[in-house]
Amino acid sequence: MGSQEVTNWQGKRVTVAGLGVSGIPAAKVLHGLGALVTVVNDGDDERARAQAADLEALGVTVRLGDGATLPEGTELIVTAPGWQPDKPLFTAAAEAGVPVWGDVELAWRLRGLDGREPAPWLAVTGTNGKTTTVQMLASILKAAGLRTAAVGNIGVSLLDAVLGEEPYDVLAVELSSYQLHWAPSLRAHSGAVLNLAPDHLDWHGSMEAYAADKGRIYEGNRVACVYNVADKATEDLVRAADVEEGCRAVGFTLGAPGPSQLGVVDGILVDRAFVENRQKNAQELAEVSDVTPPAPHNIANALAAAALARAFGVPPRAVRDGLRDFTPDAHRIAHVADVDEVAYVDDSKATNTHAAEASLAAYESIVWIAGGLAKGATFDELVARSAKRLRGVVLIGADRALIREALARHAPEVPVVDLDRTDTGAMLAAVQEARGLAEPGDTVLLAPACASMDMFANYNKRGDAFAEAVRELGA
Repeated sequence: MGSQEVTNWQGKRVTVAGLGVSGIPAAKVLHGLGALVTVVNDGDDERARAQAADLEALGVTVRLGDGATLPEGTELIVTAPGWQPDKPLFTAAAEAGVPVWGDVELAWRLRGLDGREPAPWLAVTGTNGKTTTVQMLASILKAAGLRTAAVGNIGVSLLDAVLGEEPYDVLAVELSSYQLHWAPSLRAHSGAVLNLAPDHLDWHGSMEAYAADKGRIYEGNRVACVYNVADKATEDLVRAADVEEGCRAVGFTLGAPGPSQLGVVDGILVDRAFVENRQKNAQELAEVSDVTPPAPHNIANALAAAALARAFGVPPRAVRDGLRDFTPDAHRIAHVADVDEVAYVDDSKATNTHAAEASLAAYESIVWIAGGLAKGATFDELVARSAKRLRGVVLIGADRALIREALARHAPEVPVVDLDRTDTGAMLAAVQEARGLAEPGDTVLLAPACASMDMFANYNKRGDAFAEAVRELGA
């Protein structure tokens, strides 16, 4: 069932897997196109029953509590990105020769359905930094006067962006490894892999499979494959990709850029990729101070966003203006307050070791609040690389012992407070303990390196609890 074959959806038997944020819109769109849609869902709770009732009122069939069985006559499955590839539904589909698409694949195939020229996609993936980079990119594109939106894993629904009445000039698309796994025919104008570190290995099965799914973002790129000079694995993915003739590899680096790279020289973001005679010339784009916050990993995000925007032909001034206009989301290395000459910074979004290491690298002397659900992670490398920056550590959460043991091995001189608590009130105690360890000029940094669900509904709630505790300190 290739894109050319699905010009007429009338009467096509499509199974939608999952009643989530992607499944419901997909079911509605496909039903509207005339497909015979059946939604299957593992859960059968009150919320699912309410969602099912809404869909059934439209004429969509919904089967709750049975996401394993392939409905008879299914010609295509459209799956929520989180459904693992080894689910029995997909095994049955493979045996029956039924293709499986994700929501991204569906959106890609539906582009141009109304006869308009589809908007090109500038696509971003990576273990960390995706959302910030895509939002920066959208801000830069808007500063250039282009009609755009941040879509994919965030912002506007991809289906809405593709099928909406108002056409876009270009889309800034955040893609997870899950979404890329289920998007075999995606071909972006230009794509970027920001970094690669072990994550979601339970879903993908191995680091190699995870990297391969991330690398799909480069397949068929037309203009630029943007990679991280400091992360060789991202460049290896570019080398392995099958791209269109003339597509270039473009690196970004926090150092001085070589030809075909963007980098930093004397506090200036510089482009040596999209200029005439890049062997000798360079184009100033913005100052480091135009990036908020100017932490190293965020400068890297800005360079990746700038590279994609420049690949699309955006002028230098728009890069600067877009970066100046950009405000990061909450809980991403956000300065909460200064209390007694100590800065308190919320990076609750640092839910894995790679993100936490980037956060820790932004400050010289840190009291680190860490811990939560480790998701199978190990902490020796993180602690060894960050030890010299640590004034002290306060540990919370279910898997804090793993971090404590790594600290004992690699930073035995650093004082550690181990809070044997997993209730939400533990955050106030943690902030109070951190205050006792901090000295003027230090930063108390919440960068947990772990997921939040042992104590909080999500990383947002965890960050809110931290900010509230800091406000109580200063009261």
